[in-house]
Amino acid sequence: MSNDLFLRPGADRRLAAGHLWVFSNEVDVQRSPLQAFAAGDLVQVRRSTGALLGSAYMEPQALICARLYAHGLDQVLSSHWLQALVARALASREALLPGGCYRLIYGDSDSIPGLVVDRFGDYLVMQFHNAGIERHEAAVIDALVKVLQPAGILLRADSRSRREQGLADRVEVVFGEVPEVLSLSENGVEFAAPVLRGQKTGWFYDHRLARARLRDYVPGQRVLDVFSYIGGWGIQAAAFGASGVLCVDSSATALEGVVANASLNHLEGRVEVCQGQAADVLQTLRNEGEQFDVVIIDPPAFIQRRKDIKKGIKAYQRINELGLALLRPGGVLVAASCSMHLSRADLLSALQGAARRSGCELSVLEQSGQGPDHPVHPLIPETEYLKSVFARRLTPAVK
Repeated sequence: MSNDLFLRPGADRRLAAGHLWVFSNEVDVQRSPLQAFAAGDLVQVRRSTGALLGSAYMEPQALICARLYAHGLDQVLSSHWLQALVARALASREALLPGGCYRLIYGDSDSIPGLVVDRFGDYLVMQFHNAGIERHEAAVIDALVKVLQPAGILLRADSRSRREQGLADRVEVVFGEVPEVLSLSENGVEFAAPVLRGQKTGWFYDHRLARARLRDYVPGQRVLDVFSYIGGWGIQAAAFGASGVLCVDSSATALEGVVANASLNHLEGRVEVCQGQAADVLQTLRNEGEQFDVVIIDPPAFIQRRKDIKKGIKAYQRINELGLALLRPGGVLVAASCSMHLSRADLLSALQGAARRSGCELSVLEQSGQGPDHPVHPLIPETEYLKSVFARRLTPAVK
Protein backbone atom coordinates (compact mmCIF):
# COMPACT_ATOMS: atom_id res chain seq x y z
CA MET A 1 0.00 0.00 0.00
CA SER A 2 1.27 3.45 -0.87
CA ASN A 3 1.89 5.87 2.00
CA ASP A 4 1.16 8.86 -0.26
CA LEU A 5 -2.09 10.80 0.04
CA PHE A 6 -2.63 12.87 -3.10
CA LEU A 7 -4.90 15.91 -3.13
CA ARG A 8 -7.07 16.99 -6.01
CA PRO A 9 -5.80 19.87 -8.17
CA GLY A 10 -6.48 23.18 -6.40
CA ALA A 11 -7.21 21.52 -3.04
CA ASP A 12 -3.82 22.31 -1.54
CA ARG A 13 -4.00 26.05 -0.82
CA ARG A 14 -5.23 25.80 2.77
CA LEU A 15 -2.64 23.16 3.70
CA ALA A 16 0.13 25.05 1.91
CA ALA A 17 -0.70 28.07 4.09
CA GLY A 18 -0.19 26.03 7.26
CA HIS A 19 -3.50 24.35 8.07
CA LEU A 20 -3.32 20.81 9.46
CA TRP A 21 -6.56 19.16 8.33
CA VAL A 22 -7.22 17.20 5.15
CA PHE A 23 -10.90 16.81 4.32
CA SER A 24 -12.08 13.70 2.52
CA ASN A 25 -13.45 15.68 -0.44
CA GLU A 26 -9.98 17.14 -1.04
CA VAL A 27 -8.39 13.76 -1.69
CA ASP A 28 -7.78 12.38 -5.17
CA VAL A 29 -9.41 9.04 -4.42
CA GLN A 30 -8.39 7.61 -7.78
CA ARG A 31 -4.70 7.89 -6.90
CA SER A 32 -5.09 7.30 -3.14
CA PRO A 33 -8.41 5.58 -2.31
CA LEU A 34 -9.41 6.20 1.28
CA GLN A 35 -10.55 2.61 1.81
CA ALA A 36 -6.95 1.55 1.33
CA PHE A 37 -5.98 3.20 4.64
CA ALA A 38 -6.64 2.35 8.29
CA ALA A 39 -6.91 4.76 11.20
CA GLY A 40 -3.44 5.76 12.31
CA ASP A 41 -1.66 4.92 9.08
CA LEU A 42 1.12 7.41 8.44
CA VAL A 43 1.11 9.18 5.08
CA GLN A 44 2.90 11.87 3.17
CA VAL A 45 0.32 14.40 2.01
CA ARG A 46 1.12 15.57 -1.51
CA ARG A 47 -0.14 18.16 -3.96
CA SER A 48 -1.54 16.84 -7.22
CA THR A 49 1.91 17.53 -8.68
CA GLY A 50 3.50 15.22 -6.13
CA ALA A 51 5.12 18.02 -4.09
CA LEU A 52 5.20 17.25 -0.37
CA LEU A 53 2.89 19.18 1.95
CA GLY A 54 3.70 17.29 5.13
CA SER A 55 3.27 14.12 7.17
CA ALA A 56 -0.06 13.07 8.66
CA TYR A 57 -1.88 10.23 10.29
CA MET A 58 -5.06 8.91 8.73
CA GLU A 59 -8.68 8.91 9.91
CA PRO A 60 -10.10 7.53 6.64
CA GLN A 61 -13.70 7.16 7.86
CA ALA A 62 -13.94 10.74 9.15
CA LEU A 63 -14.72 14.00 7.38
CA ILE A 64 -11.25 15.15 8.46
CA CYS A 65 -9.54 12.12 6.96
CA ALA A 66 -5.94 13.08 7.74
CA ARG A 67 -4.26 15.33 10.30
CA LEU A 68 -0.79 16.77 9.78
CA TYR A 69 1.74 16.57 12.60
CA ALA A 70 4.83 17.64 10.59
CA HIS A 71 4.13 20.43 8.13
CA GLY A 72 6.37 20.37 5.06
CA LEU A 73 8.35 17.36 6.30
CA ASP A 74 8.58 13.65 5.58
CA GLN A 75 8.63 12.55 9.22
CA VAL A 76 7.63 9.37 11.04
CA LEU A 77 5.39 9.90 14.10
CA SER A 78 8.03 8.40 16.37
CA SER A 79 8.83 8.82 20.04
CA HIS A 80 11.86 10.87 19.04
CA TRP A 81 9.74 13.32 17.00
CA LEU A 82 7.09 13.51 19.72
CA GLN A 83 9.76 14.23 22.34
CA ALA A 84 10.72 17.37 20.43
CA LEU A 85 7.08 18.50 20.26
CA VAL A 86 6.47 17.76 23.96
CA ALA A 87 9.67 19.57 24.97
CA ARG A 88 8.62 22.60 22.92
CA ALA A 89 5.19 22.66 24.53
CA LEU A 90 6.71 22.24 28.00
CA ALA A 91 9.07 25.17 27.51
CA SER A 92 6.17 27.38 26.41
CA ARG A 93 4.11 26.52 29.50
CA GLU A 94 6.94 26.82 31.98
CA ALA A 95 7.91 30.24 30.60
CA LEU A 96 4.52 31.66 31.56
CA LEU A 97 2.95 29.25 34.06
CA PRO A 98 5.72 27.85 36.23
CA GLY A 99 4.68 25.36 38.86
CA GLY A 100 3.73 22.29 36.89
CA CYS A 101 -0.08 22.74 36.77
CA TYR A 102 -1.38 23.40 33.26
CA ARG A 103 -2.53 21.89 29.98
CA LEU A 104 0.71 20.53 28.59
CA ILE A 105 -0.50 19.38 25.16
CA TYR A 106 -3.43 20.97 23.35
CA GLY A 107 -3.91 18.95 20.18
CA ASP A 108 -3.52 20.77 16.87
CA SER A 109 -2.07 23.87 18.53
CA ASP A 110 0.90 21.79 19.72
CA SER A 111 1.19 19.84 16.44
CA ILE A 112 -0.07 16.60 17.99
CA PRO A 113 -3.66 16.43 16.68
CA GLY A 114 -6.10 14.44 18.77
CA LEU A 115 -3.96 14.45 21.93
CA VAL A 116 -4.65 16.36 25.14
CA VAL A 117 -2.42 16.13 28.21
CA ASP A 118 -3.03 17.94 31.49
CA ARG A 119 -0.23 18.14 34.03
CA PHE A 120 -0.70 17.92 37.77
CA GLY A 121 2.86 18.26 39.04
CA ASP A 122 4.41 14.80 38.88
CA TYR A 123 1.36 13.27 37.22
CA LEU A 124 -0.16 13.48 33.74
CA VAL A 125 -3.74 12.88 32.58
CA MET A 126 -3.99 12.11 28.88
CA GLN A 127 -6.88 12.03 26.39
CA PHE A 128 -7.00 10.46 22.92
CA HIS A 129 -9.79 12.02 20.87
CA ASN A 130 -9.63 9.70 17.87
CA ALA A 131 -8.44 6.25 16.85
CA GLY A 132 -5.66 7.63 14.69
CA ILE A 133 -3.59 9.10 17.51
CA GLU A 134 -4.54 6.25 19.83
CA ARG A 135 -2.79 3.81 17.52
CA HIS A 136 0.47 5.62 18.39
CA GLU A 137 -0.11 5.35 22.14
CA ALA A 138 3.21 3.65 22.86
CA ALA A 139 5.21 6.40 21.16
CA VAL A 140 3.21 9.12 22.94
CA ILE A 141 3.73 7.55 26.36
CA ASP A 142 7.44 6.99 25.71
CA ALA A 143 7.88 10.63 24.70
CA LEU A 144 6.05 11.94 27.77
CA VAL A 145 8.07 9.72 30.07
CA LYS A 146 11.41 10.69 28.56
CA VAL A 147 10.69 14.44 28.62
CA LEU A 148 8.94 14.74 31.98
CA GLN A 149 9.79 11.61 34.00
CA PRO A 150 6.30 11.58 35.55
CA ALA A 151 5.35 9.42 38.52
CA GLY A 152 2.32 8.24 36.59
CA ILE A 153 0.16 8.75 33.51
CA LEU A 154 -3.62 8.28 33.57
CA LEU A 155 -5.50 7.76 30.31
CA ARG A 156 -9.02 9.27 30.27
CA ALA A 157 -10.21 8.19 26.82
CA ASP A 158 -13.90 8.40 27.64
CA SER A 159 -15.12 11.56 25.91
CA ARG A 160 -18.43 12.07 24.14
CA SER A 161 -16.61 12.60 20.83
CA ARG A 162 -15.02 9.14 21.13
CA ARG A 163 -18.38 7.51 21.74
CA GLU A 164 -19.83 9.33 18.73
CA GLN A 165 -17.02 7.78 16.67
CA GLY A 166 -17.88 4.33 18.01
CA LEU A 167 -14.69 4.09 20.07
CA ALA A 168 -14.64 2.25 23.37
CA ASP A 169 -14.15 4.11 26.64
CA ARG A 170 -10.77 3.57 28.26
CA VAL A 171 -9.89 4.80 31.74
CA GLU A 172 -6.66 3.26 32.93
CA VAL A 173 -3.24 4.02 34.36
CA VAL A 174 -0.83 3.48 31.47
CA PHE A 175 2.41 4.31 33.28
CA GLY A 176 3.48 4.24 36.91
CA GLU A 177 0.84 4.89 39.54
CA VAL A 178 -1.77 7.64 39.75
CA PRO A 179 -3.92 8.44 42.82
CA GLU A 180 -7.68 8.94 42.32
CA VAL A 181 -7.34 12.59 43.40
CA LEU A 182 -4.47 14.88 42.41
CA SER A 183 -3.37 18.22 43.84
CA LEU A 184 -2.98 21.41 41.86
CA SER A 185 -2.51 25.09 42.49
CA GLU A 186 -4.17 27.82 40.44
CA ASN A 187 -3.78 31.53 41.07
CA GLY A 188 -2.37 30.72 44.49
CA VAL A 189 -5.38 28.61 45.53
CA GLU A 190 -5.10 24.88 46.25
CA PHE A 191 -7.40 22.24 44.77
CA ALA A 192 -7.85 18.48 44.80
CA ALA A 193 -9.02 17.23 41.39
CA PRO A 194 -10.83 13.86 41.01
CA VAL A 195 -8.88 12.81 37.93
CA LEU A 196 -10.14 9.23 37.87
CA ARG A 197 -13.87 9.91 38.14
CA GLY A 198 -14.28 13.64 37.54
CA GLN A 199 -15.26 15.50 34.38
CA LYS A 200 -12.84 15.31 31.42
CA THR A 201 -9.33 15.17 32.98
CA GLY A 202 -10.70 16.10 36.41
CA TRP A 203 -10.02 19.84 36.13
CA PHE A 204 -10.51 22.74 33.71
CA TYR A 205 -7.34 24.81 33.38
CA ASP A 206 -8.77 26.92 30.56
CA HIS A 207 -10.48 29.64 32.64
CA ARG A 208 -7.35 30.35 34.73
CA LEU A 209 -7.00 33.97 33.53
CA ALA A 210 -10.64 34.90 34.05
CA ARG A 211 -10.72 33.32 37.49
CA ALA A 212 -7.64 35.34 38.46
CA ARG A 213 -9.57 38.51 37.61
CA LEU A 214 -12.03 37.74 40.40
CA ARG A 215 -9.50 39.31 42.77
CA ASP A 216 -10.70 42.76 41.72
CA TYR A 217 -14.42 41.98 41.81
CA VAL A 218 -15.26 39.82 44.82
CA PRO A 219 -13.71 41.23 48.04
CA GLY A 220 -16.52 41.72 50.52
CA GLN A 221 -19.13 40.55 48.00
CA ARG A 222 -21.72 37.77 48.06
CA VAL A 223 -21.06 35.42 45.13
CA LEU A 224 -23.17 32.84 43.31
CA ASP A 225 -21.26 30.21 41.31
CA VAL A 226 -23.59 28.29 38.96
CA PHE A 227 -22.44 25.02 37.33
CA SER A 228 -19.68 25.10 39.92
CA TYR A 229 -18.24 21.57 39.43
CA ILE A 230 -15.64 21.29 42.25
CA GLY A 231 -15.41 25.04 42.82
CA GLY A 232 -12.88 26.41 40.34
CA TRP A 233 -14.59 29.80 40.37
CA GLY A 234 -16.31 29.74 43.75
CA ILE A 235 -13.39 28.61 45.89
CA GLN A 236 -11.12 31.19 44.28
CA ALA A 237 -13.77 33.87 44.90
CA ALA A 238 -13.81 32.93 48.58
CA ALA A 239 -10.01 32.87 48.71
CA PHE A 240 -9.94 36.34 47.15
CA GLY A 241 -12.10 37.78 49.92
CA ALA A 242 -15.78 37.17 49.07
CA SER A 243 -17.96 37.47 52.15
CA GLY A 244 -19.90 34.36 51.14
CA VAL A 245 -20.12 31.98 48.17
CA LEU A 246 -22.95 29.67 47.12
CA CYS A 247 -21.91 26.92 44.68
CA VAL A 248 -24.67 25.29 42.62
CA ASP A 249 -24.28 22.03 40.70
CA SER A 250 -26.46 19.07 39.73
CA SER A 251 -23.82 16.58 40.91
CA ALA A 252 -23.63 15.66 44.56
CA THR A 253 -20.15 14.27 43.94
CA ALA A 254 -18.98 17.56 42.46
CA LEU A 255 -20.32 19.45 45.46
CA GLU A 256 -18.48 17.09 47.78
CA GLY A 257 -15.41 18.31 45.90
CA VAL A 258 -16.41 21.92 46.60
CA VAL A 259 -16.64 21.18 50.32
CA ALA A 260 -13.29 19.38 50.27
CA ASN A 261 -11.60 22.25 48.41
CA ALA A 262 -13.10 24.81 50.76
CA SER A 263 -11.63 22.86 53.67
CA LEU A 264 -8.28 22.56 51.89
CA ASN A 265 -8.09 26.38 51.80
CA HIS A 266 -9.61 26.91 55.28
CA LEU A 267 -12.69 28.56 53.79
CA GLU A 268 -15.39 26.33 55.30
CA GLY A 269 -17.29 29.20 56.88
CA ARG A 270 -17.62 31.16 53.64
CA VAL A 271 -18.65 28.51 51.11
CA GLU A 272 -22.05 26.82 50.88
CA VAL A 273 -23.38 24.34 48.32
CA CYS A 274 -26.76 23.63 46.75
CA GLN A 275 -27.51 20.58 44.62
CA GLY A 276 -30.00 20.78 41.77
CA GLN A 277 -30.57 21.64 38.14
CA ALA A 278 -29.27 25.16 37.55
CA ALA A 279 -32.50 26.66 36.18
CA ASP A 280 -34.58 25.17 38.99
CA VAL A 281 -32.23 26.37 41.72
CA LEU A 282 -32.00 29.87 40.25
CA GLN A 283 -35.78 30.12 40.05
CA THR A 284 -36.11 28.97 43.66
CA LEU A 285 -33.53 31.50 44.83
CA ARG A 286 -35.43 34.19 42.96
CA ASN A 287 -38.70 33.16 44.57
CA GLU A 288 -37.01 33.38 47.96
CA GLY A 289 -35.86 36.93 47.23
CA GLU A 290 -32.14 36.17 47.26
CA GLN A 291 -29.70 38.69 45.82
CA PHE A 292 -25.99 38.45 45.01
CA ASP A 293 -23.26 40.96 44.23
CA VAL A 294 -21.47 38.71 41.72
CA VAL A 295 -23.13 35.94 39.70
CA ILE A 296 -20.91 33.50 37.79
CA ILE A 297 -22.50 31.33 35.10
CA ASP A 298 -20.10 28.87 33.42
CA PRO A 299 -22.24 26.10 31.91
CA PRO A 300 -21.17 23.05 29.93
CA ALA A 301 -21.23 23.49 26.16
CA PHE A 302 -24.84 24.17 25.16
CA ILE A 303 -23.87 23.91 21.49
CA GLN A 304 -22.30 20.58 20.53
CA ARG A 305 -22.90 20.84 16.77
CA ARG A 306 -23.13 23.72 14.35
CA LYS A 307 -26.78 22.95 13.64
CA ASP A 308 -27.58 23.64 17.32
CA ILE A 309 -26.33 27.25 17.30
CA LYS A 310 -29.75 28.94 17.25
CA LYS A 311 -31.14 26.75 20.03
CA GLY A 312 -27.92 27.12 22.00
CA ILE A 313 -27.95 30.91 21.87
CA LYS A 314 -31.43 30.86 23.38
CA ALA A 315 -30.18 28.54 26.14
CA TYR A 316 -27.35 30.94 26.98
CA GLN A 317 -29.79 33.84 27.00
CA ARG A 318 -32.21 32.03 29.29
CA ILE A 319 -29.68 30.91 31.89
CA ASN A 320 -28.10 34.37 32.05
CA GLU A 321 -31.54 35.93 32.35
CA LEU A 322 -32.13 33.78 35.41
CA GLY A 323 -28.75 34.88 36.75
CA LEU A 324 -29.54 38.55 36.21
CA ALA A 325 -32.73 38.16 38.23
CA LEU A 326 -30.53 37.39 41.24
CA LEU A 327 -27.98 40.14 40.62
CA ARG A 328 -28.40 43.37 42.52
CA PRO A 329 -28.17 46.66 40.57
CA GLY A 330 -24.50 47.54 40.30
CA GLY A 331 -23.49 43.89 40.62
CA VAL A 332 -21.32 41.96 38.16
CA LEU A 333 -22.34 39.07 35.94
CA VAL A 334 -19.56 36.73 34.82
CA ALA A 335 -20.93 34.84 31.81
CA ALA A 336 -18.82 32.12 30.24
CA SER A 337 -19.07 29.68 27.36
CA CYS A 338 -16.95 26.73 26.26
CA SER A 339 -19.03 26.16 23.11
CA MET A 340 -16.68 26.26 20.12
CA HIS A 341 -19.57 27.04 17.78
CA LEU A 342 -20.73 30.08 19.80
CA SER A 343 -19.00 33.23 18.65
CA ARG A 344 -18.10 35.96 21.09
CA ALA A 345 -20.51 38.25 19.25
CA ASP A 346 -23.35 35.75 19.71
CA LEU A 347 -22.57 35.42 23.42
CA LEU A 348 -22.72 39.20 23.78
CA SER A 349 -25.98 39.23 21.83
CA ALA A 350 -27.40 36.57 24.15
CA LEU A 351 -26.40 38.65 27.18
CA GLN A 352 -28.03 41.75 25.70
CA GLY A 353 -31.18 39.72 25.09
CA ALA A 354 -31.11 38.49 28.69
CA ALA A 355 -30.70 42.05 29.96
CA ARG A 356 -33.55 43.33 27.79
CA ARG A 357 -35.88 40.59 29.02
CA SER A 358 -34.80 41.34 32.60
CA GLY A 359 -35.58 45.02 32.21
CA CYS A 360 -32.03 46.13 32.92
CA GLU A 361 -28.92 47.37 31.15
CA LEU A 362 -25.48 45.77 31.02
CA SER A 363 -22.09 47.37 30.57
CA VAL A 364 -19.31 45.02 29.45
CA LEU A 365 -16.30 45.70 31.66
CA GLU A 366 -13.84 43.19 30.26
CA GLN A 367 -13.60 39.93 28.39
CA SER A 368 -11.30 36.96 28.62
CA GLY A 369 -10.46 33.72 26.87
CA GLN A 370 -8.34 30.64 27.31
CA GLY A 371 -4.94 30.86 28.91
CA PRO A 372 -1.51 30.42 27.28
CA ASP A 373 -1.60 26.68 27.97
CA HIS A 374 -4.45 26.52 25.41
CA PRO A 375 -2.70 28.26 22.50
CA VAL A 376 -4.67 29.09 19.37
CA HIS A 377 -3.55 27.88 15.96
CA PRO A 378 -3.74 30.95 13.69
CA LEU A 379 -5.46 29.03 10.87
CA ILE A 380 -7.71 26.79 12.97
CA PRO A 381 -10.40 28.92 14.64
CA GLU A 382 -11.79 25.79 16.29
CA THR A 383 -8.81 25.89 18.67
CA GLU A 384 -10.18 29.14 20.12
CA TYR A 385 -13.33 28.09 21.96
CA LEU A 386 -13.40 29.73 25.39
CA LYS A 387 -15.12 33.02 26.20
CA SER A 388 -15.95 34.92 29.35
CA VAL A 389 -17.58 38.31 29.83
CA PHE A 390 -17.57 40.48 32.96
CA ALA A 391 -20.57 42.82 32.77
CA ARG A 392 -22.03 45.22 35.30
CA ARG A 393 -25.78 45.48 35.82
CA LEU A 394 -26.21 49.23 35.64
CA THR A 395 -28.08 51.09 38.32
CA PRO A 396 -31.03 53.11 36.99
CA ALA A 397 -30.10 56.63 35.94
CA VAL A 398 -31.35 59.31 38.31
CA LYS A 399 -33.24 62.24 36.76
